[in-house]
Amino acid sequence: MRWGRRGAEEAERRKAAAAAAVVRGLLRAGRGVRSQVMKNWGVIGGVVAAALAASVYVLWGPISERKKSRKGLVPGLLNLGNTCFLNSLLQGLASCPSFIKWLEGFATPCQAGQSETPGRQSLSVTLLHLLQALSGQVETEEERLDASCLLEVLRAYRWHISSFEEQDAHELFHVLTSSLEDERDHQPRVTPLFDVHSLEQQPERPQKQICCRTRGSPLPLPSHWKLPHPFHGRLTSNTVCKQCQRQSPLRYDTFDSLSLSIPVAVWGHPLTLDRCLHHFISSESVKGVVCDNCTRIQTEQNGNRLVTEDQRTTFVKQLKLGKLPQCLCIHLQRLSWSNHGTPLKRNEHVQFGEFLAMDLYRHRFPAQAPKPAQDGSPPGAVDAEGETEQPEGYKAPFLNGTCSPLLVTSPVAFPYVAVPDGSSPTYLYRLMAVVVHQGDMHSGHFVTYRRSPPSPKNPLALSGQWLWASDETVRKSTLQEVLASSAYLLFYERVHARRAPPPPQPSAQLRAEE
Repeated sequence: MRWGRRGAEEAERRKAAAAAAVVRGLLRAGRGVRSQVMKNWGVIGGVVAAALAASVYVLWGPISERKKSRKGLVPGLLNLGNTCFLNSLLQGLASCPSFIKWLEGFATPCQAGQSETPGRQSLSVTLLHLLQALSGQVETEEERLDASCLLEVLRAYRWHISSFEEQDAHELFHVLTSSLEDERDHQPRVTPLFDVHSLEQQPERPQKQICCRTRGSPLPLPSHWKLPHPFHGRLTSNTVCKQCQRQSPLRYDTFDSLSLSIPVAVWGHPLTLDRCLHHFISSESVKGVVCDNCTRIQTEQNGNRLVTEDQRTTFVKQLKLGKLPQCLCIHLQRLSWSNHGTPLKRNEHVQFGEFLAMDLYRHRFPAQAPKPAQDGSPPGAVDAEGETEQPEGYKAPFLNGTCSPLLVTSPVAFPYVAVPDGSSPTYLYRLMAVVVHQGDMHSGHFVTYRRSPPSPKNPLALSGQWLWASDETVRKSTLQEVLASSAYLLFYERVHARRAPPPPQPSAQLRAEE
């Protein structure tokens, strides 16, 4: 060991002596020799630097060109195994400004609570940060975002979602909306003064944090905590006895998305979104239902002397939309079953449009005291939101759930609809995103068509540029490509149509001259 260590030390001394000799020889040489050596080293360093620059250019391209190519696009989302269902849904939600605006107000109290308890993660805050980055509201240099934080929060909410198993984007949509409602319901409320038991269980506060307030009503909760999310709507269920025509009390049910079955294709009749909606609200007969009114009538006819059995008749049931949401999510059911019980996917193309008029599918609430309008138009009805409906003879100017782009002045402003009778739909929706499933029932991939975020110069304007997003890959698309896709989820957002201005009336002097 001693001789081996001495040999290594001797080799190091020889290398140092040789390097010193080279340096002394270079210093003793003339100026020309020294300059030539330095040039050679400069050439070698330049070649190495040029090679590195060329490799960077070939692999990633110039920085200016990369920024120019990314202009108008949105960040992609990393695929963490089989998380295309999550990425496609996030891209679709990021294209709904009303939902992001509601989420900003909804997440404000959660951010305050999260600062007090750093170990707890809030779903609304995590979702808001992702959607703001995908919608361009928060500038980011990242071309690919990681959405694993959202899966971790959902797992904390006791949702078992694996990133390595194929999941359904529509089911994840309901998981998010129901979890947001649970988060709203579990927020702390103002404790009433008469609730002595709750006041005694609250932790003691330091003397500096105790303040005196005047007598009055408790502090009101923020409006965003009272209002449901923009996808929240309400269905009405109407049942009528076919024998006595007695109508049962109207029943209500809530919905976050409309799940529409695709009707059977008929030769000469294309499959449209309008047909799916009509099939959804079409009436169905329910046999063997006990009718109390028919039983009472039969008892009166028997003179109340005989015990009358319950009269079972056929009821007609019909679903309609009692309250339409601000953001409308439509799910096209593409799952079917064969005669042998195996699942099949329906790949038919369902035609849909950039605009969707929903007036025909709402439940009509009769007005208590209909009065003629001041402009002489016939009285209408009042819907669930208190807005006056069009009369029964009203015909929607849009068919098959589409609207001609010729009726819109620009893609930025709200639709300006001009029809012969001067009427316009009250519930008009604009397409914001489309989620498409590629593949079969056993394996596949989710992609999203969505609108590009508005430019920073005009953030309130709606962009007419469409994007195609598939996990990390994002490219520009066209409206024609969007409308030709086989939609699985449709995201619409309500816009307020403006009526055509009335024609100018002649002045009194002109009428007198005529």
